[in-house]
Amino acid sequence: MKLGIVTYNIAKDWDLDTIIEMCENTGMEGVELRTTHAHGVEVELNKEERADVKKKFQDSKIELAGLGSAFDYHSADQDAVRKNIEGTKEYTILAKDVGAPGIKVRPNGFQEEAGIPKEKTLEQIGKSLRECGEFAADYGVQIRLEVHGRGTSYVPNIRKILDIADHENVVACWNSNQGEVEDGSIKQYFDLLAGRIGLVHMRDLVAGYPWGELLCLLKESGYEGFCLGEIPGSPEPERILRYYRAVFDALTGSCC
Repeated sequence: MKLGIVTYNIAKDWDLDTIIEMCENTGMEGVELRTTHAHGVEVELNKEERADVKKKFQDSKIELAGLGSAFDYHSADQDAVRKNIEGTKEYTILAKDVGAPGIKVRPNGFQEEAGIPKEKTLEQIGKSLRECGEFAADYGVQIRLEVHGRGTSYVPNIRKILDIADHENVVACWNSNQGEVEDGSIKQYFDLLAGRIGLVHMRDLVAGYPWGELLCLLKESGYEGFCLGEIPGSPEPERILRYYRAVFDALTGSCC
């Protein structure tokens, strides 16, 4: 497994050069660039600008682990759903151009207040993801569904969405939510997605979530991708990232 960061929140105000330099200085191996942040890796970039982003990573020790979007597909407004699907496709092309292997998308809740049953919303999200997954497969870009949203973050619902999408290019982004913990363990929920996880988001590696168990379960499942710290901002970011690296190494070492 590899360790990196999400630019939300600790690096939200850093430009691309600063992100790469800080990751290199602290032992981080990769980064997911979140849309709307100061690094400016957005669909508005032209061909030359996209090539420049790709070269910056190629010339560094840091991998571009992925791009993080806010696209979702749960809306009762079908025009909004279509806009998000088409936006996902644009973002997929951006990922291909800058060398990112995947993009993060999300479910973001249900529409019961509009009289739409939960199962219908899950079906809508799954079918939308299938279209996005088919499109992205032609570009060699993975669609990573974050375990996110009120109600939709319930892991059995994520599994239903993935089953409806029914496409090998659509995977889960484990999001380390507190609701996954029962009796101090996440295993029963982790097992529902084992083998279908393409990315992992983590929080502060402190008490309150069984980080050691998560990392051991990932190892046991054969996961070899990125674990990305979604870390709060700090006036001492380099010190915090060094601590994060050390704690991650200690936790993964305990799984051997």
